[in-house]
Amino acid sequence: MTSAVKDPINEENPNLSPTSPAEDSDTTPLYPTSEPEPIPGLHGVPVRWYDADRTEPYTKIVPFQERHDTSVEFFYKPVTLSALGIGLVVLAYVATTQDVLEEGQDKRRVGAYAAIASFLTFSMIQFRDGPFIRPHPAFWRIILGLNLLYELALVFLLFQDLDSAREMMKYLDPDLGVPLAEKSYAEDCALTPRAIWNALDIFCIAHTLGWFGKAMILRDYWFCWILSIAFELAEYSLQHQLANFAECWWDHWILDVLLCNWLGTYLGMKVCQYLEVKPYEWRGIRQTRGLRSKAKRVLSQFSPHDFTAFEWGTATDFTHFFCVVLLLSVFLAAELNPFYLKTLLWMEPDHPFVIARLAFVFLWALPAVRELFQYISDPRKAVRMGQHVWLLLATIATELLVIKKWSKGMFAPFPKTVKWGWAIGVALLVSYSMIQFGLPQARKYARNQRHKSRTKAS
Repeated sequence: MTSAVKDPINEENPNLSPTSPAEDSDTTPLYPTSEPEPIPGLHGVPVRWYDADRTEPYTKIVPFQERHDTSVEFFYKPVTLSALGIGLVVLAYVATTQDVLEEGQDKRRVGAYAAIASFLTFSMIQFRDGPFIRPHPAFWRIILGLNLLYELALVFLLFQDLDSAREMMKYLDPDLGVPLAEKSYAEDCALTPRAIWNALDIFCIAHTLGWFGKAMILRDYWFCWILSIAFELAEYSLQHQLANFAECWWDHWILDVLLCNWLGTYLGMKVCQYLEVKPYEWRGIRQTRGLRSKAKRVLSQFSPHDFTAFEWGTATDFTHFFCVVLLLSVFLAAELNPFYLKTLLWMEPDHPFVIARLAFVFLWALPAVRELFQYISDPRKAVRMGQHVWLLLATIATELLVIKKWSKGMFAPFPKTVKWGWAIGVALLVSYSMIQFGLPQARKYARNQRHKSRTKAS
């Protein structure tokens, strides 16, 4: 982002970054600001879902970025045919010769890996660009491909019973398939230095890193605080089903919320604030002189092209409020799902599969939340929900379906106190939305009706 360039899109909506939605401030805006409201259908005729010749401008699928960043020219040259040729040669050599692996079970495993690699190669070359272009749009296409692979695996597991799923996990890791004892953190709740010291483990660092990532995704202090408190309340509500949710009160509110979560959120927001004000000046490799400058330019390719400050506007209108509540619910589900999945599939909390799932959800959520913010903040320009947010919503929902199916008869039912607590919380949420948005609209409607009646009477 060049600080001297003014973007008319940014002047129209100050909540968006100077490069939204194209993420390229060195080019003209992707959408003209003076575009009139679209006509509902070509020549006024409604568009049906089976129409093939959909030529209206507002029904075209427009990627976030149509013009590539050429500051590092070599990495943006098309290599689709070269990649196809190299990939086919490698596949043919590994599959048809005995030099790499003998025919048998090992080669079947390599065949599965080759199928995954082929799919990710297709994703890298052919998928649409998302909102991010650093370090390269192809990297985020691969991330989207990994999300799709995980979603397809969840859909497959949805049609399996729990015992079959546990047997399948043994193919991926022979050490799995063994029942595990759930660890409780509420055995010694005396507020003593020894008890606090025993509670400090590697998971405290994991908490801090996790909330650092959430701050980078959400970019809002209040959102992170609400999510942090909501997760602790969810742990209280579910500790009758999962023993590792049972913690001491000081573990919930002092170690987790006030120490680990706050520290991670604070550091993450400080990084966000630095990236918001950092001047971005991008030069090509050819425009930089000296080996040190060229190396610094290549390393800067892995930093953001620009950074957008999120202002969710929760109390501005019902659409923003609903989207924020939906995003909060999805984040809570994404946080709780791995606890149930690892319990059902008998995996330790530090198993590589669990860690990989958390890391990939972080990478999937970065562009997804950016697309959601663009969608709710500037709906005239972001006329469709982005592919990253759509797929991540499908992934979290499919995880919930898998957990719901496998959990039959596995966990204790909810106590009445938990049901009443969540019912009161939902009632307060609905009441707030009605008072904040329903009553003003009702008053406005009543005033309009009185004005119309007076006009007719006069």
